[in-house]
Amino acid sequence: QEKSCRLSAALLGEDSEISQDQLYELLKYAALGKRHSAAQPSWCRIYHQSHLAGVVVVVLHEMSQLHFYRFYLQFKHLRKVFQHRFTLAPSANFPVSLYGEGTNLKPQNNPQGGLTSTSSKCITKKSDLQCDPIIQRYGAKKQGLTSYTLTLEEQEKHGYPMEGSPRSKGYISTECDQQRTDSSPLFGLDCEMCVTAKGNEVTRVSLVDAQGQCLLNELVKPESRVMNYCTRFSGVTKKMLLPVKTRLSDIQTRLKKMLPHDAVLVGHSLNFDLQALEMIHPSVIDTSLLFARSEGRRFKLKFLAKAVLGKEIQCEQKLGHDPTEDARAALELAQFFIEQGPTKVAELNLEMLLTAEKRAELSQNKAALQPQGCGFQEQLNEPPPSSRPCFLDCLQVTGQKPLLLGRQGLDSSGLCQSNLSTSNEQILQRALEDVPLSKFSIIQFSLGPEYLASHFHAGLYEKVRSKLTDMLTIYAGPFQENFCMKRVKKKFGRCGPIQSLTVVTETFQPYVCIQYEVLEAAQLAIERLNGAEVAGSCIKVQRPVTAAMLDCKVLIKELELDVENEGVIYVAGLKNSLTETDLQEEFSQLKDLETLFLPKDLQSGKHRNCCFLKFQKTQSAVDALEAINGRTMKGSVLRSRNALAPGHLWRWIWQMNHSNGNQGKHIFYEKMEQLSDSEQDLRKKVKKLDHHIKKLYRSLQNNTLCIVLFPGVN
Repeated sequence: QEKSCRLSAALLGEDSEISQDQLYELLKYAALGKRHSAAQPSWCRIYHQSHLAGVVVVVLHEMSQLHFYRFYLQFKHLRKVFQHRFTLAPSANFPVSLYGEGTNLKPQNNPQGGLTSTSSKCITKKSDLQCDPIIQRYGAKKQGLTSYTLTLEEQEKHGYPMEGSPRSKGYISTECDQQRTDSSPLFGLDCEMCVTAKGNEVTRVSLVDAQGQCLLNELVKPESRVMNYCTRFSGVTKKMLLPVKTRLSDIQTRLKKMLPHDAVLVGHSLNFDLQALEMIHPSVIDTSLLFARSEGRRFKLKFLAKAVLGKEIQCEQKLGHDPTEDARAALELAQFFIEQGPTKVAELNLEMLLTAEKRAELSQNKAALQPQGCGFQEQLNEPPPSSRPCFLDCLQVTGQKPLLLGRQGLDSSGLCQSNLSTSNEQILQRALEDVPLSKFSIIQFSLGPEYLASHFHAGLYEKVRSKLTDMLTIYAGPFQENFCMKRVKKKFGRCGPIQSLTVVTETFQPYVCIQYEVLEAAQLAIERLNGAEVAGSCIKVQRPVTAAMLDCKVLIKELELDVENEGVIYVAGLKNSLTETDLQEEFSQLKDLETLFLPKDLQSGKHRNCCFLKFQKTQSAVDALEAINGRTMKGSVLRSRNALAPGHLWRWIWQMNHSNGNQGKHIFYEKMEQLSDSEQDLRKKVKKLDHHIKKLYRSLQNNTLCIVLFPGVN
């Protein structure tokens, strides 16, 4: 039986935003599998990638999440078929950040006019070594060791102990001079430290000579009371130091005797070692600076040892670091750099190796990905490299030619070049013919420049923001004079987190206006409290009645049926003191529970009095609704309903509500009449666009990964 490909992603709530890097991971692995250093994405998993028939990326030029939700009802096919939906973090250069450096995708016109399908030629530029930070710092030619020692200015900049510096008061000099030559002896130095009442103090010192022989490997008793032995890193324990008599002054004396007058000390971030030793030495090579990177970043010693020397150090199986091993590794790295020269080191392309290693590491961590919760999305410690090779070029190497079809060509700078004679219908027709012949296709549709003007976009934003605000808002009343506001707030607060609650004074009898933070809370209040007795009054609960809200019931129903909300329920009435662990324990008996998400204020970080539960099966969600509604938990009655807003929409609503949406509002209304006419036409175009996507989707082979991107204007 043929295996079918499957994509698994369990991002919910705040984790529903992905970066360009994460999308790049997905596209690269889908296209290449395990070749060319591709690895499973860190945030999701593709099963049976080798059976993937192809990858199709549909780019809706300059359209964004704003367009999707403004024309939500028109995007009927898109929202019902595509199972995973994520907010895409903005990127300054969309094509380059997505496909890689060197992307040169241009559609070609045929003599008859219109667009011919063209296998886009993806040219990866050869590594320009002149731009490498190592070449920029040291030049391309091989030099002696003196060229790589830090100058006094560099030592001062990077916090090295120096003669006459107030920070080095009381420090001991090694009494070596600066009369070093290219024949001066190299010594590797590394220290392990603990935290004492005084600060960082040495607990172990290692010194190796140029042949890697260990000259010194000594435990040192700190002068002050130890507050943290940092055993995880140092490997030093309290028990190990109990019999030790050696003090820092003893080590200082021994080092002065061992080092010749022209000695060059080598270490990784050696300034910290010398500070802990309270010693001043004039000639140093710092391998964290020697293997230069851009923007002041530094490679870790563990990575350099593996990438350059092919050695594994600082293994997790060991307790703490071995200072002799680290000192020897730093020494050998400096020797490699001096012997091979900057060009050979730059050609190692360490930046790319680091990226590949990080992705492989994250891929291994996620290999047995089971959606246990929402907090599994990790961020890399290393900032992303400023550029990356174009993975489409790797496809060409394997004989698979990527395909680009679109009205806008993407040049190497990421700018669009218009070919207005080509319609979306022509692009679709070509796609239906040529996509089955290509392993990787990029199909770009556009609404046209008249719908992408800034004033039009601003008007759309205001309309969406206004409508979402109205959907989150309810009016309740009438109440008696001098009614208890506290009781009203408590009653309505059981439906979900309230953003604002005000008394309406324009009416004969008091009403209250309540704006919630989530759509489910407002809907729950209408369903449960309309006609109920609250604060001594039988009240009516309703949303604002405006022209834009006339289709609200239809929109609510469609949101509830959205494929992304299948098997997801909303639970309100939780106590704010409850943690995610408490809820996991409380709801553990519910069948097929897959994920629990506890929303929090994105500014304060405080949890809200509601949560979302995602179930593997729709029927299990229905059963859970019956089991939860009216259930008491820690003295609070729970209320529940089907979810309405996917995680990315919840976050977006929060951001809209906390932005100054009224700023410049009069500018929008000046153009509203004109916008209204244009919007009617735009609705038809969006509906047609959705139909194009439907036709293209239905023509795809089984086991095709299809991704639709709303990249926005940035």
